[in-house]
Amino acid sequence: MLTQSDLTIPTLGERRYDSPLLHDGVHTRFMPDESRVLYDIDYLQGENVAEIGFEKAGAREQVYFNAKKSKAAIVTCGGLCPGLNNVVRNLYYQLHSSYGVPTVLGIRYGYKGLNPNEGIPPIELTPALVEPIHHQGGTILGTSRGPQDPAVTVDFLHHEGVNMLFCIGGDGTQKGAHAIAQEVARRGFDIAVVGIPKTIDNDIKFCYRTFGFVTAVSEAEKVIDCAHIEAKSVPNGVGLVKLMGREAGFIAAAATIASGEVNFTLIPEVPFELEGDKGLLAQLERRLAVRDHAVIVVAEGAGQHLLARHGDEFDKSGNRKLGDIGVFLKAQINAHFAGRNLPVGVKYFDPSYNIRSVPAGAADSLLCEQLSRQAAHAAMAGKTDLFIGLWQNHTVHVPLAISTGQIKRIDPEQEMWTTVLAITGQQKW
Repeated sequence: MLTQSDLTIPTLGERRYDSPLLHDGVHTRFMPDESRVLYDIDYLQGENVAEIGFEKAGAREQVYFNAKKSKAAIVTCGGLCPGLNNVVRNLYYQLHSSYGVPTVLGIRYGYKGLNPNEGIPPIELTPALVEPIHHQGGTILGTSRGPQDPAVTVDFLHHEGVNMLFCIGGDGTQKGAHAIAQEVARRGFDIAVVGIPKTIDNDIKFCYRTFGFVTAVSEAEKVIDCAHIEAKSVPNGVGLVKLMGREAGFIAAAATIASGEVNFTLIPEVPFELEGDKGLLAQLERRLAVRDHAVIVVAEGAGQHLLARHGDEFDKSGNRKLGDIGVFLKAQINAHFAGRNLPVGVKYFDPSYNIRSVPAGAADSLLCEQLSRQAAHAAMAGKTDLFIGLWQNHTVHVPLAISTGQIKRIDPEQEMWTTVLAITGQQKW
């Protein structure tokens, strides 16, 4: 159970300067530190409401850093995601144009670029460099997986005179940011570390929606619609679509709801079986007998218990490597119907990398700007060891200490999954 002290945001010290935004000719609404967004907004009438809330993000009237003597650095880590370049661009504009920070470095190829032994020097961002990048997928800074020694990272930042580091990435990236912030605190340096959570899986704890998710769902919906057309075009046609989602099935579930053409959705949170009267194969056979076609969407982390594995292997981010559930299901479906002398036409789609490498759509572009702006405000105010989250439709400061290492998952009893069941008509396993 969270307490208010769990949500306390570390700060580097007393704020000593008037914000440059006071004098930029633009009306700015400044946010007091006491402003909170309730952790839980649901309550029963008449009961006492627990006043536990996240610190609300926003510009502060006094800031910790002298902007004209500051230097910032931006790093993008982990897998690609729609909107990475939007965040880099908007961070640069907010820091350089609004606050007047003279130098903003782009760290190349993830946390590797914070280790001088890797031989990947940073680049200095400029208006000409960042101006067109929001129309491009990927990240102009490059990315990589895996941690670096926080002591080496902090040495590098201190040597370069960087006093604000912005870490854009998923849970592994935010773990790294937390470790860097702890090392900074241990050594007493004036360096703010602020995260911006990024993952198309939308599985960051204490963040309602991460940037890139809506764009990825939109792209996934297009693939599902193609799978539906393929399935309807042949006798006993089956469109099988594998989507990203290692530990959480948000993309699969949301794309199912958006499309409305899916008959079976398989996610990591809800184990399913192949065999038996309620198993996938029997349900699929009944569906084809009635409607002559079906569409199946499977998240990459679903059904791992069905795959033969010999020990666990992990990638550089510490994620367990998964068996290919899509290829496995295709083979199982073909074998099942061949054994019954029933013709079946399975068309397999795996758009995993396609949906994450496209430019951000309008909704994600707006979210990227919002998160970037609030990240710059937090760092300039001397707040550290946090990420900017979206909570109850407000941007908030989330302590890295309470979020990292946890995964947000779909609750099978809540509305998203019950909506999936209603749309697909699939039986509970």
